[in-house]
Amino acid sequence: MPGVAGMPVPRPQHPCDGVGQSVAMAGFGGPGAPLPLMPLLLALALLSPWGSAGGSCPPRCVCASNILSCSQAVLSSVPAPLPRFTAVLDLSHNNVSRLRADWAPVRLAHLHALLLSHNGLSFVSTEAFAHVPHLRHLDLSSNRLRALEENLFSDLAELEVLLLYNNEISAVDRTAFDNLSRLRKLYLGQNRIARFPLELLRDGSRLPQLALLDLSANRLRSLPVGELQALPAWLRDRLYLHGNPLACDCPLFQLVARGRRRRLSAVMDFQEELRCLLPNTQAHVGILALAGRQPLNCSEAREAVLEAHLGDTVTLSCDTRLRGVRNRHWVTPGGERVLEEGGNGSAALLANGSLQLRALRPEDAGTYSCWVAGPLLNETLYVELLVHNFTLHGPHDTLNTAYTTLVGCILSVVLVLIYLYLTPCRCCCCRGADKPPAPRDDSINSSVLSTTPNHAAAGVPGEPCRSRSASATGPGQNGRFKVGGTPQPPPRHGPKAQRKVSDPDSVSSVFSDTPIVV
Repeated sequence: MPGVAGMPVPRPQHPCDGVGQSVAMAGFGGPGAPLPLMPLLLALALLSPWGSAGGSCPPRCVCASNILSCSQAVLSSVPAPLPRFTAVLDLSHNNVSRLRADWAPVRLAHLHALLLSHNGLSFVSTEAFAHVPHLRHLDLSSNRLRALEENLFSDLAELEVLLLYNNEISAVDRTAFDNLSRLRKLYLGQNRIARFPLELLRDGSRLPQLALLDLSANRLRSLPVGELQALPAWLRDRLYLHGNPLACDCPLFQLVARGRRRRLSAVMDFQEELRCLLPNTQAHVGILALAGRQPLNCSEAREAVLEAHLGDTVTLSCDTRLRGVRNRHWVTPGGERVLEEGGNGSAALLANGSLQLRALRPEDAGTYSCWVAGPLLNETLYVELLVHNFTLHGPHDTLNTAYTTLVGCILSVVLVLIYLYLTPCRCCCCRGADKPPAPRDDSINSSVLSTTPNHAAAGVPGEPCRSRSASATGPGQNGRFKVGGTPQPPPRHGPKAQRKVSDPDSVSSVFSDTPIVV
């Protein structure tokens, strides 16, 4: 429409202003195209979300379809308002130092990628992601974050990729990654982490989909080698630990050596960066160079060697680095192929791809191979089984050694006590009616273990013999033999004055039935 003095009225800039020229260059017309091109341009303008009531492109940002790029715009805060239909928001290379809970006051249901790298970001609220529940890609790299607080990312249940490398992180709370059941890649390299909660990976329930963990270039000095070796091979294949000041030891060497033998990417791609510190020195050496090197002199560990005994049931694991592969089978040492789940006889293929062997026999020993066929590559794993030619627990070994020893000791003590205190008394007729009884002090000359009555224990004819316990040693003697003999008693008057004191050299034998009197 002509304006003042016949000049056309300038219309405002629109993100679709360049569409006409692009369409003309594509063959739909040129700058002097006829008027039928205008309805097409109008339709494209109406289809653009930025020309509708959904929102407008923020200042200093570039908007294209549902992408909002505000990179290198010298922003100190997140621009507002943000259109509801934004799917990708790029705020990298700015000065946004704090990400508060109100940076997205409305729910951004379509946002699936948020880029905040290179911002000097030092604070992230635990409620910062409450309004972006469908976020799948979050980039917080190259900032100044120092800690990952409790439940920091728990609102991001659909998050798949989390980039936190090149920060100042030194503390990682074990609950920071709770509820991230779809997380596949976690980048934590180039930080100050001295300990990472590997229990997040132990049972596979906390981060079940995690396939890549980057802990390179941190401050890890030791590793739980046993726990790492127990992880599945498809996770160890992308577990990056290079660039850490690790202390050299043989378990670490064997862990890395197994990774090289399995050709794991984390080892093959960074062999030169996998270094450690020798004990009592500050010298860095390659971990793979520790084989046979002093002072450790580490030896290569054998891969997948399993020992068992006759009659045992064992399970051979097919620890492939190809995740989610179902096409696999086993080959026994005799060349027999185990293909179907369940199997026949002593070999059975389990649902997870493992091979179960029941009632082991000597001929079951040997090398088993697991063949795995993936969509892009194949892999063959070998497991060596050693079968010892004896049973670990025989059918008659019902009592172990410790229990048998304990029972034997108890029985011995009981028998000794019975022998000492419960031996029955011998009742006999006293011999020699005119023979006076010996003094009581003479009982010390007989052995405590003697089974016969003391030679001085004879009494009046017709009177039953008294028990050995009744005529035993007097008070204070405690059944002990006095080497010095018994002192002579003072002279007595009456019938007892004629009693003789036994000679101290008169000792009855321990095992004799007849006492010896001198």
